[in-house]
Amino acid sequence: MKYDFIDSPLLARLASLPVEARIAMTGNMAGRHRSPHRGSSVEFAEYRKYVPGDDTRRLDWKAFARSDRFYIKEYEADTNMRAIFVVDASGSMNFQSDGESKFTYARRIAASLAYLLVNQGDAAGLSVCAEKLQLEIPPSRRAAHLERIFSALDSIAPAGETGLASALHAIASKAPRRSFVVILSDLLTDTASLANALRHMQQRKHDVSVFHLMDPAEINFDFKRPHRFVDMENNSSIVAEPELIADEYQLALNAFLQSVRKECAEARCDYRFITTNSPIEPILREFLTARFAKSKH
Repeated sequence: MKYDFIDSPLLARLASLPVEARIAMTGNMAGRHRSPHRGSSVEFAEYRKYVPGDDTRRLDWKAFARSDRFYIKEYEADTNMRAIFVVDASGSMNFQSDGESKFTYARRIAASLAYLLVNQGDAAGLSVCAEKLQLEIPPSRRAAHLERIFSALDSIAPAGETGLASALHAIASKAPRRSFVVILSDLLTDTASLANALRHMQQRKHDVSVFHLMDPAEINFDFKRPHRFVDMENNSSIVAEPELIADEYQLALNAFLQSVRKECAEARCDYRFITTNSPIEPILREFLTARFAKSKH
């Protein structure tokens, strides 16, 4: 493919791993995922009492013989999944100490998963946010739709402050059905606002996965001489001696990470902390395998 963030051999190796929903989905076509609605597929779900107007062909006569009451057999209906990839394009996502930026890493994950979803017959869409939602491509299952997503990802230049929380609120409200929402961000925003947005997602019954991306330098903070540290979102700066602030920095970082993990857990998000020097294939393989296992429980 013409995009450098698409690794065709990687996608071929991952093609045998399905992208599964952790919760019941509500799509508009028959598919592979559990639906909250009842249908007539082969997997039995439960009995319910007969009410006038029900299809009498679904009456369980054995249950009637035992109880002298009419019961309907219900089955799990399968449906397709709608995925929305929320990519943070604020200025901080452009940071890179070595290798690739957080945004480039996010773009590779989003593009890879979108390809796998459409390839299995599900729908993929894209929302890009900086200070506000600056791009929205609604989910579609058409193979040609991937070109639109890839072209958009290729054209974005991260800049400005983050409006991730408000963007998530808007997406939570707009998505008309239960959706698979994949958030790719460094989450450098107000944690309380982020928590409210994730709870909104939970209330709307979306299946949310959070890829928390950080650069190794942001974690290790192993600078050895005075540095001017520049805020890549508002261009403010400060000169500091790293060795004098390293301990305080690590305390603040650990508190931030613990808070994010806690809020994601409380909102029942699938949270994954990733540094951008990590090979992407093991990350995606473990992600897909874990979701497959959870979908069977």
